[in-house]
Amino acid sequence: MPELVDGLDSKSSAFGHVGSSPTAPITPITDPVMDTYARFPLELVRGRGVWLWDSDGNRYLDCVAGIAVCALGHSDRRLKAALCRQLGRLQHVSNLYRIPEQQQLAAQITERSCFDRVFFCNSGAEANEAAIKLARKHGHTVRGIGNEPGRGPLILTAQASFHGRTLAAVSATGQPKYHQGFEPMVEGFRYFPYNDTAAFESLFAACEVEGPRVAAVLLEPLQGEGGVIPGDPAFFARVRQLCDQHGVLLIFDEVQIGVGRSGCLWGYEQLGVEPDAFTLAKGLGGGIPIGALAVKKAVDHFKPGEHASTFGGNPFACRAGLTVLAEIERRRLLPHVQRMGEMLQLLLSDLVGRHPTVFEAVRGWGLLQGLVLRADAGLTAPELVKAAMAQGLLLVPAGPAVVRFVPPLVIQARELRRAVACLERALQELRGAA
Repeated sequence: MPELVDGLDSKSSAFGHVGSSPTAPITPITDPVMDTYARFPLELVRGRGVWLWDSDGNRYLDCVAGIAVCALGHSDRRLKAALCRQLGRLQHVSNLYRIPEQQQLAAQITERSCFDRVFFCNSGAEANEAAIKLARKHGHTVRGIGNEPGRGPLILTAQASFHGRTLAAVSATGQPKYHQGFEPMVEGFRYFPYNDTAAFESLFAACEVEGPRVAAVLLEPLQGEGGVIPGDPAFFARVRQLCDQHGVLLIFDEVQIGVGRSGCLWGYEQLGVEPDAFTLAKGLGGGIPIGALAVKKAVDHFKPGEHASTFGGNPFACRAGLTVLAEIERRRLLPHVQRMGEMLQLLLSDLVGRHPTVFEAVRGWGLLQGLVLRADAGLTAPELVKAAMAQGLLLVPAGPAVVRFVPPLVIQARELRRAVACLERALQELRGAA
């Protein structure tokens, strides 16, 4: 019997057969997964509701939810039943044909929002790629912006934004750290400080006069990865006004804040401003990969063959989306998220009051809350997140100075109290060890 090396036959490699020569080099492989994440030393193997268990049987209160993905929690009974039924019927065909589940999900989104049509894909980055292409098409066909290098349609985005990891989406992201090593970035993006009306007006005016002219403005209603920073309604109202005056698209990236996380179904409802288009992903599938670009009819510029996605809007993913939206309504999760969000913000504010030398503030909407550390706190958000894990609590940083709470939307008051108590114990352990 061949000798096994880390689960591989000694005559095999991660890329297949390497020959029978006894002198052929064998490179032991300890982890065949590419090292693109600085993973915590934790292997999660099962979940139920807001709880997760690791491979050693330890239980964790999950306030990450797959980073705002598992809206209904883990192993939800109704989602599981709906997906099992769908697998028994049909999981994938092709967008060459009409897909009933896709039609139904598009109708559910448009009936509950200000939009008229929906394109489905597989992730937030793909949804933003579709939005970027839509913006370019708008610039060419509606604003008449030319194709000269460096003079094509321009998209304005915010500093500290995050729009995804594909090349165009990361180019739209206003954080230079994500650009490093992948230059040159896709051209056609300029950045301004989030919520800064004067800076936005100045950049917009300069672009319109000097060029390249603006095709679209792409904004998160609340910046998640950038530090959990809610949008200012007055700023967004002014952006909407300027876009209207100049025929510029206003696109919202609701990949993280959409689908009920803010306490409203859509993040734009928190601002009182309607965009021309928005992007969704994360919570829409409840853990099943799906993304979407929804648009108003007047800006639906795509024609057949101009954009596509092999897996986008397949019956299985759309069944997940249909179930999530139905359960948000059936369980009255929007008022629940509002109540739980207010409670979480109050609990965290009390924590700030008890530890004023560590914490500076709490900010966010609904069940996306950020606990901001002071610059002189003597610890970072990742350090505090790791310490909380040892107390049985899963959290996620939003940069070096913000601890982010994004639990499943079904979390209850007792679990929020437990989460904050675990975080305080983690802080005390860290300070005691210092």
